[in-house]
Amino acid sequence: MAGPAGRMMAGGGPDQRSMDFKGSGKRLIGQFRPERSTMYGMLACGVLSVAMSVVGPKILGRATDLVFAGIVGRQLPAGENKAEAIRRLRDSGQGGMADLLSGIDFTPGQGIDFDAVGSVLGIALIAFLGAGLLMMVSTRLSNRAINKTVYRMRGEVQAKLSRLPLSYFDKRQRGEVLSRATNDLDNLGQTLQQTMGQLINSLLTIVGVLAMMFWISPLLALVALVTVPLSFLIATRVGKRSQPQFVQQWRMTGKLNAHVEEMYTGHTLVKVFGRQDESAKAFAEQNDALYEAGFKAQFNSGIMQPLMFFVSNLNYVLVAVVGGLRVASGTLSIGDVQAFIQYSRQFSMPLTQVASMANLIQSGVASAERIFELLDAPEQEADPVPGARPTELTGKVALEHVSFRYEEDKPLIEDLSLTVEPGHTVAIVGPTGAGKTTLVNLLMRFYEVTGGRITLDGVDVATMTRDDLRSGIGMVLQDTWLFGGTIAENIAYGASKHVTREQIEEAARAAHADRFIRTLPDGYDTVIDDEGGGVSAGEKQLITIARAFLSDPVILVLDEATSSVDTRTEVLIQKAMARLAHGRTSFVIAHRLSTIRDADTILVMEDGAIVEQGTHDELLLAEGAYARLYSAQFAQAVAEVD
Repeated sequence: MAGPAGRMMAGGGPDQRSMDFKGSGKRLIGQFRPERSTMYGMLACGVLSVAMSVVGPKILGRATDLVFAGIVGRQLPAGENKAEAIRRLRDSGQGGMADLLSGIDFTPGQGIDFDAVGSVLGIALIAFLGAGLLMMVSTRLSNRAINKTVYRMRGEVQAKLSRLPLSYFDKRQRGEVLSRATNDLDNLGQTLQQTMGQLINSLLTIVGVLAMMFWISPLLALVALVTVPLSFLIATRVGKRSQPQFVQQWRMTGKLNAHVEEMYTGHTLVKVFGRQDESAKAFAEQNDALYEAGFKAQFNSGIMQPLMFFVSNLNYVLVAVVGGLRVASGTLSIGDVQAFIQYSRQFSMPLTQVASMANLIQSGVASAERIFELLDAPEQEADPVPGARPTELTGKVALEHVSFRYEEDKPLIEDLSLTVEPGHTVAIVGPTGAGKTTLVNLLMRFYEVTGGRITLDGVDVATMTRDDLRSGIGMVLQDTWLFGGTIAENIAYGASKHVTREQIEEAARAAHADRFIRTLPDGYDTVIDDEGGGVSAGEKQLITIARAFLSDPVILVLDEATSSVDTRTEVLIQKAMARLAHGRTSFVIAHRLSTIRDADTILVMEDGAIVEQGTHDELLLAEGAYARLYSAQFAQAVAEVD
């Protein structure tokens, strides 16, 4: 293909720009709007679960107070109340013990009330069981919302790929585009599964625990909050250092996948030309780059968790010291301090969890941005609604002062005019880069003209929908494409409606494919893979030609379609094409003499312009560009055929 062929391998995927973490994160959250009801249910269950979970330590603290009160009360003489016992301790010089007991609700002479302790523990058990069950429901709702969102995004990517112009794929490696549609989507789904529910639960836990801490002791709560700025500083600093590495990690993943895909599809040529070492070297270089980016990303984000554990332990020490002093002064009970220490752990744990999830979140958002870049790529122009249609589809094609360029400053086709009557066969010849395939791509609207217009039966193709336009055109390319399935299914792919086995076999006979198909083990039911394993390159081409014949198009486009078959088979195909071309307009791009000799009109293109046109004999007599091509390229072929 002229024009973009040189750019096709530039590839590389997204522009080398920095990650917009905040913007991409907000946009990712916006993807959950259709699942609002599920998300609200998840949040409601999460709030109730956290509420029952955070009240548990307070209940257990009450049980501790009951046990301690029973131990203390049993050691004091009966017959006096709490106030009298404390006053007696002060009078005897035990003021510290008196302060400690002043914060405990005990009865002198009475031991542990096991019934009360059992009731409190039962309530705590119910609270923890309820919290666990509600968390299960919340997790299930979270998974449901995530799976539906990723499912919807996968559909959006698939739909987007169908709307992208051919130029998008020409400028990128296939493996890199596939990496966005597969690896990045999978990574995003796994990231959301591993982080979203836990992240929401952690944030709710922080709020709930903080409320309980201030309820028990505002002073201790403030002490516990002293380490929060330090935790925030660690998270932000480490996050800023690791985020670019995650972007680079997924960028290198896309490049490596593109290289592997290219080397796998072209492994035969790699071996034929002895390029295994170069391929292995390129793979090693990209693999090393991926390793470096992945190691740096994981290491930088991985140091966050041990740092957060250190801050958590520091918080624990501060709370234990200040809490002990408050118990000694009688301001707090032992149960309250016990509960508070549990709350400080509960408070530090979600902070640590959020920090440890930073690497997963950053990796997921990096993948999300790559997906959004694909979804935001410029699309081909929308089809007009309603689209125009020719009154009668006969196959008359006219190019009126058509101009086209792949790049703004590099014109390829300038002021090209051509009229092709219905049923005529037009052969297009010329040197590589002359614009032969580009001309066909403009007719198919794979690219849009930059000047002039192309009409089909008097209707501007730009005013037709692409489906209407292409439904009347059958195309066979030099590069064959088969999918995994039977040969019959591959031939039937060209039909817009259900076809019978007889019609499939008739198309195969017309393409001279019937004979070799019947020699296969299962004939038309022989299963081939997407690489066409089991059939030769020429046989694959015959199958694709049969597919085009079965579609019964008004216009037939053959782009080097017979380059993979032998000379005799090509002559047979051309004879069959001469019969089937009756009533069809045919565009044939080929170099072989047999194709060119049978054409009603031969166009000779050079530098995007038609320099000669006429029949085979007329152009030979003119002794111009065609005659030079004929003598240089086809003289030997004529001798072989004759």
